[in-house]
Amino acid sequence: MKFLSTITIIFILLFTGCSQKELMKFEKLPVSQANVKKVSFNEIEGFYEDDLPLAFEVFKKDCQKAVKFDLFKNVCEKAKEYTNASEFFTNNFTPYVLYNSKGLDKGVITGYYEPLLNGSRTKSDIYKYPIYKTPEDMIIIDLSDSYPELKKYRLRGKMVNGKIVSYDDREAINKRDDLTPICYVDDRLELFFLQVQGSGEVQLDTGEIINIGYANQNGHQYSGIGKILLDEGVLKEYGASMQGIKAYFDANPQRLDEILYKNRSYIFFSERKQGATGALGIELVAGRNLAVDRTYIPLGIPVFINTKNSVTQEKIDRLMVAADTGGAIKGEIRADFFFGDGKNAAIYAGGMKEQGRLTILVPNN
Repeated sequence: MKFLSTITIIFILLFTGCSQKELMKFEKLPVSQANVKKVSFNEIEGFYEDDLPLAFEVFKKDCQKAVKFDLFKNVCEKAKEYTNASEFFTNNFTPYVLYNSKGLDKGVITGYYEPLLNGSRTKSDIYKYPIYKTPEDMIIIDLSDSYPELKKYRLRGKMVNGKIVSYDDREAINKRDDLTPICYVDDRLELFFLQVQGSGEVQLDTGEIINIGYANQNGHQYSGIGKILLDEGVLKEYGASMQGIKAYFDANPQRLDEILYKNRSYIFFSERKQGATGALGIELVAGRNLAVDRTYIPLGIPVFINTKNSVTQEKIDRLMVAADTGGAIKGEIRADFFFGDGKNAAIYAGGMKEQGRLTILVPNN
């Protein structure tokens, strides 16, 4: 009996080991550096229950820019022939679940929104914090032709004594007075969060509302101030959200410079004719567009997300389109959910941090 039990245990271990090995066999796609596994549409939780006609309209809208990529040329043309959204997606795409390097299919999902700031074209005691355009002295360095491995890095510099050096960090930029502003705003922390969001609106003292969007970045690595404060253990009574961070600085304004300067990354903006615009170049749709890491998820591709709203605890099973990027959005299973504008959007985005699964729909062509 003991011998049989031993044999049984060995057999079970071997069988289990083979099963795990089989589970860890991933595919690689030309469109993504992530590990992926092909699934059927029936295996995507909530796919057929979603508002697919709305997702189809967003995809067609984003095709205005995505069609320039070879991956989408054929499928964007085919989209014009379909009236049934479900048939369009199931006939023309193959779903692949994303996995990280550890073989896990869950990653971090956060949220962002379009903030509204108060500002003026003229600097004053009230409006004194500048929203800068891309500096004229910043050099954008692209060595990808010679060093393809550098393609994903932001190389930004400036000339100093005949040499190219790293461009100024946040602290150095804040101390300059020779850069060109779009306008000035009345709240420095709100300006910082505008840089985190990447786009927003400014209501000027004339009553005019202007749209501004991401133009460039100074090349320094992004560091989340929320994580810095969490690591210090000072957010316990305020909460680990954007609202909690604001409450902390309301109570501790003397620390604002110290903490903000730890994030050396700085975003420059340009004035836009339309609302929140993603990296794809199309106006974003609340609840239907995502910011992603384009190393793993191409811009323009449909992505089905399974997660939940951290604030309301409601499930989110939804087909979206990858249309934006972000300095903090790095990794195979990493996405930023666009909540739109308004008070609720700010609350949802500020509190959003959940585990989620991402399934990309790859065009069959």
